[in-house]
Amino acid sequence: MTKDSALLDAPQPNVLEIGMRDGSNSRKVFIKTYGCQMNVYDSTRMSDALARDGYETTEDMEEADLVLLNTCHIREKAAEKVYSALGRLREMKKRKAADGRDLMIGVTGCVAQAEGEEILRRAPAVDVVIGPQTYHRLPDALRRAKEGERVVDTEYAIEDKFEHLPIAESTKIRARGVTAFLTVQEGCDKFCTFCVVPYTRGSEVSRPVAQIVEEAQKLVDGGVREITLLGQNVNAWHGTGPKGEAWSLGDLLYRLAEIPGLARLRYTTSHPRDMDDRLIAAHRDLRTLMPYLHLPVQSGSDRILKAMNRRHTAAEYLALIEKIRAARPDIALSGDFIVGFPGETEQDFADTLRLVEEVNYAQAFSFKYSTRPGTPGAELKGQVPEEIKAERLERLQALLLKQQHAFADACVGKVVDILLEKPGRMPGQLIGRSPWLQSVNVDAKASQIGDIINVRITGTSTNSLFAELL
Repeated sequence: MTKDSALLDAPQPNVLEIGMRDGSNSRKVFIKTYGCQMNVYDSTRMSDALARDGYETTEDMEEADLVLLNTCHIREKAAEKVYSALGRLREMKKRKAADGRDLMIGVTGCVAQAEGEEILRRAPAVDVVIGPQTYHRLPDALRRAKEGERVVDTEYAIEDKFEHLPIAESTKIRARGVTAFLTVQEGCDKFCTFCVVPYTRGSEVSRPVAQIVEEAQKLVDGGVREITLLGQNVNAWHGTGPKGEAWSLGDLLYRLAEIPGLARLRYTTSHPRDMDDRLIAAHRDLRTLMPYLHLPVQSGSDRILKAMNRRHTAAEYLALIEKIRAARPDIALSGDFIVGFPGETEQDFADTLRLVEEVNYAQAFSFKYSTRPGTPGAELKGQVPEEIKAERLERLQALLLKQQHAFADACVGKVVDILLEKPGRMPGQLIGRSPWLQSVNVDAKASQIGDIINVRITGTSTNSLFAELL
């Protein structure tokens, strides 16, 4: 978090600020990123595009000539939080103008896509509104804004935005760390009744194999040891192999595993309906592919799953989990759950608890249902009272936390490989990542960042493990 975070909004999960310095031009940009890993990736690519246009990224919003809010529309009242942040930025813009300094303000991401012209109407200080499919046009939009135009660009791009975005130089990649995100797929065709993604990110689009491999290779050349493939529906990715054959995500993982120096692969987020045999085989065969899978189910009730338009049953999900575990017995499972979907009864909720007990998750994310304007779920009858949703969520989270702690406790005494990523809070301490995505604290030298080392797990805390070198 930067020192300016409090100016924009109250603390909330998954809020990141991108702050890598690059270039020598005096123009500076501050990018605040809300939401998912894909937004983090998008902010990085926007930063690279702006660097080519003479912008240097900064962690100090006060010195910025341009502030971008890269927004997320998943959380409740997401748009209102953005408008609140824009109100504070308006005051900053006035203050800077009084000192003879210009400040441009841009809104990008999913709230930009959903709100469009409404942002300019409600927030007159905003200069540019750019949707997630058009952020490659950001430099041009800023040039138009400097000439006095207030720009809204939320039309779905005909061109491939990734072809127009520069990949950072090795020095910048190296400065960002030894892990990296790589978007391979965008959009969703599933149309779950609770979800805005199909409306803000569009239909499913897969990047070409060659384009993905080229970016992965450049990341590895820049010192990246672990790559996480991203997509709103990442295992719906499809492409064409070198002989013209149809490829699925499993085939892509086999290809990426061939890159020398790439030590670890992960991917997120998946849909159960797209978990095919080739992808399961990749978990069996590839030691590079980490034994961790985020596979949202949302509910354990078939009635609620049907109302959500998930297009799978609880039994089908459980059978899939059994098949995955047979291929990779040490795999750790993560999931998403929505509590209090319209019409959910106590029996429906009991079905969810029963599924959680049967799967036994290493970690999971759970939320109370909240309506999203424009989605079918917002129009459904039988909206569950807030107090009932809160009580059910408390029970579900208690069970999930119990399972998470049990998984962590079972790691104590194990010898595992961890990838050392960054300095820890204590002198002489580094933070690494286990194969199961757990944060691990260990005493090691800063020069070892990027190394994969053998450690013995010695203890646990609320959200991390402790280890000793072997």
